[in-house]
Amino acid sequence: MTESRTFTAQDPIWVFLLDDHETVRRGLADLLNAEPDICVVGDADTAEHALTLAPALRPHVAVLNVRLPEGDGISVCRELRSRMPKLACLMLTSFDDEDALLDAIMAGASGYVLKQIKGSDLVSAVRTVASGQSMLDPATTARLLHSLRADPAETPSLPPELAGLTPRERDVLALIGDGLTNREIGKKLYLSEKSVKNHISRMLAKLGVQRRVQAAVLATHLDQHDSVAARLRAPEVSLS
Repeated sequence: MTESRTFTAQDPIWVFLLDDHETVRRGLADLLNAEPDICVVGDADTAEHALTLAPALRPHVAVLNVRLPEGDGISVCRELRSRMPKLACLMLTSFDDEDALLDAIMAGASGYVLKQIKGSDLVSAVRTVASGQSMLDPATTARLLHSLRADPAETPSLPPELAGLTPRERDVLALIGDGLTNREIGKKLYLSEKSVKNHISRMLAKLGVQRRVQAAVLATHLDQHDSVAARLRAPEVSLS
């Protein structure tokens, strides 16, 4: 999450766009550039191009299409935030997908909105995430949080797989549940990124899962005896 900041016409929000459709990119650029406090500094049509161009341009906000022909915006979000921790990523998608929302949160996205959003609301969303707040589609988020906050009586006990994790692996799992990148986990635990990756690989194997987001869901089952808070935190929802 970015630190709270106010932007002006003299010090505008720099925005980077990622979408595989040129018409969408042009439409977004025209919409955003019409605002005095927003400036589109670059765009890309593929994940590869975005990872090459965005770090050099140092935007404050990246508006990323979730689904691309090659790669995906969520992976781009995770990689860009690893390189630029202060970058705010706003995920833009046509699909009301709870799994994609959870993946986006785990990747460190600051916002997740549907393409059906009004132009004025999208502009507000860009300003919101640039200022350091969260902007998540309320309907999708409500359903997701409801599923994560199931009745405790119906919530399964601590999965036995977690008992096989080392204390360090539990710490790493907890921080994955908090949405931290490998680099951020390394800083928290005073580990190199390579060590973090090794811990994650062993941890995923022990848990019998293949994806970080699956491990993050398991992190919600870690109890109060763990040394690091290990549950998904409800994101702050800001509605314009």
